[in-house]
Order: sequence, then structure tokens, then C-alpha cells
Amino acid sequence: MMKRTSFPVATGLYVNYLLFGMFNIMLASHMSFLTEHLHTDQAGISLLVSAMGFGRLFTLYISGVLSDRYGRKPFIVAAGLLMAVFLVGIPLSSSFEMAIVLAVLAGVANSFLDSGTYPALIEAFPQSSGSATVLVRGFISVGAAFLPLMIIFFMNHDIFYGFSFFLPALIFALNAMYLFKMKFPDMRVQPAKGQSGGNSVSSLAGKLEANDRSKPRFWQEGLCLILLGFTGPTLLYIVQLWLPTFGQQFIGMTESESLRLLVYYNMGSLVSVFVLVIVLRKWVKPVHIILIYPCISLLAFGALLLFKSGAASIICASVIGFSISGVLQLTLTVMSEFFSQRKGQITGFVYTATSLSYTIIPVFTGFLLKHSQISSVFVLAIIVNVLGIVLAGFVNFRYSLVFPASRKLSPKIALEPK
Repeated sequence: MMKRTSFPVATGLYVNYLLFGMFNIMLASHMSFLTEHLHTDQAGISLLVSAMGFGRLFTLYISGVLSDRYGRKPFIVAAGLLMAVFLVGIPLSSSFEMAIVLAVLAGVANSFLDSGTYPALIEAFPQSSGSATVLVRGFISVGAAFLPLMIIFFMNHDIFYGFSFFLPALIFALNAMYLFKMKFPDMRVQPAKGQSGGNSVSSLAGKLEANDRSKPRFWQEGLCLILLGFTGPTLLYIVQLWLPTFGQQFIGMTESESLRLLVYYNMGSLVSVFVLVIVLRKWVKPVHIILIYPCISLLAFGALLLFKSGAASIICASVIGFSISGVLQLTLTVMSEFFSQRKGQITGFVYTATSLSYTIIPVFTGFLLKHSQISSVFVLAIIVNVLGIVLAGFVNFRYSLVFPASRKLSPKIALEPK
């Protein structure tokens, strides 16, 4: 059950990720404005995104370790303030070099936010950690769906594009002040093993199955989950960064029509979150979702390239949004089930892989686009998607060995009281 005393803190944490949904696609959504303002091209904007990944990559692990030692609050509050600095600074930057420095700072802020927030949510809601973490994806989707509409409104009314940076910056700063005054949950709380977002296997059930159980192996399922921390965000970043360009160059859409593809993508993502919150509580485990969803997204990516039409792209964008949503968050939840003692540290491991994706993929896809067509970027997405399915399949196999009680015991035995 969720602790009501945790709701005020959780509210502030989710608001951060609603704003992060805007932050995450801010540069891609302002591609044409920023190329003119910073005197660069699309590859230059990709370099900015990579600079964010660079800042994130080299601070995530250490911020996770320090989060375990000093608490979640300092990092979450600092993250909100640093993101506000980035959002105010980019439209006011006088040079591309200054924008690079701000982008690295934004990456540091991102690492602080992740290393503090995910462990805090798992500690606030230990019996429903899957639902609690996947809701992060829902709030990201709300923010990401709202930003293109706000940009289109400003475009239609000839309002300076910088206001779409300044508004979330103000809310980030105010929310940081709010969270500074909040009491955070106990860091010693552990997530429930074998949970599907709601129920957990009891200690009696664990004893009955002790002889069947294999110990978690970091260099097997741990490594696979870390690699899933790379493949999942790679798909997400390809879509968020290049879907509007795909709509314009491959489908023949106008700029405003292609931006609306991001709205449909995030609507699908939002629907997925509501579905996951329901099914994770009763029917499906997070470990199963990280295999099922990539199978769906593989079909959607294939259809996106096969059916070259506006209607098909809208449907595919929605399905991709649905099937990518929450996979990264649930990967972290599964990692917490396998290795529950150092939540901040494992968050650092998974999100270091995520940062590698954020650093490498924008530059690599920018290179592909410079020497090939936009379709090659989405062929890359299909290759990465297949790799993700293979990794998730192995994790599911190992999960059935490490937590056999969740697979074998009847509901009556599994839920027997202590």
C-alpha cells in the first residue's frame, strides 16, 4: 500500500518530471530557432544534446553513490535549480560555446534528478514500486505532449521562442523550494521482491522455494539490465530527436504537422502509463513488460518505414509512444528487485548506460543523417529494438530462476500471512 505521508513529496517529484518532459525535447523542438540563434546546423544541435549526455555520463555513478550516503533531497533540489539555469541560459546565450557549457550543466542536473528521484519513489512506495516509477514516464509524457502545443501557440502569435524555456524554468525553481521544505522517506526501506506493482511474495513462500532459488548474478542479469538502460533510451531519443524530421523529409509533412507527431507519440505514452498502473497491480510483473513492450515497438517501427503516409505515421507514432513508455523505469524496478541493497548505486549503473546513449546516439544519428537519409536512423532503431528483445528475454529467464516462488506458488500460498 502507498503511504499517504509520502504523497506531498511524490507530488513534487512528479512535477519535476512533468517539467523534464518539456526539458527533454526542448532542443529538438526548437531546432529551427536554435540553429539560427546559435549560428549552427542540425548536427550542431545534436552536439548540444550529446553534451548533455556527456555531463550526465560522468556524474551519474558518483551521484548515485553520494545519494545513498547523504540522502535524496540535496540532489533533487540541486537538479531543479540547475535545470532552471539551463532553460534561462540557452535562449540568452551569446555563443554556441556558451550553449555547450550550459548543456553539460544540464546533464549534471539530469543525473542528480535521476539518482535522487527513483530511489526516493521506491522508498516511498516499497509495495508498489513498479507503479510508482512508471508514473514518472506518464508525467514526462504529459510535459512532452504539452510543449509542442505551447511552441505552436507562440509561433502563431509571434511570441519570442524563449518564453517556452522561461516558463518551465520558473516552475523548476519554485518546485525546488517546495521540495527543500519536505521530509523525505526512510532510505532503509527495501522494495518488495517478486512484486508486480502491488503484491509481494511472503517470507514463508520464500522458505518453501529456497532450494530452487538461484542467487542474482550481476555479470548476467545485472549486465543485461544495464544494457537495457542503453537500448531503451536509444529508441526514445531517436524518436524524440528525429521524428519531426522524419515527418518532414520522409512523409512530406509541414513543420507544424511534424511537431504534432510528437503530440501523438506522447499521447500513446500517456495511455500506456495508465494501462501499466492497472496491470502491474494485479496481472503482470515489471519483468514481463520489459519484454512485451519492445516486441510491440519493433512492429511499429517496421510499419512506420513500410507505410509512407500521414495517417500511418500518426498511428505508428502513437503505438511507439505506447510501447516505449515506462520500459526504462521498469528496468530500474527489476534491477532493484535483483539487487536491492544499494538503490542509488544501481540507479547510477543503469543511468550511466542511459547517458552513454544520450551521448553517442545524437552524434551518431546526426552523422547518419549527414551522409544518408532519415530512414537510416529508423533502421538503426529497429536493430537496437531487436537487441533489447534478446536482452529482456534473458532477464526473464533469470528472473524465473532467482524468484521461483512468484512463478510456481499458488496465490493462496504466496499470500499467506507471516
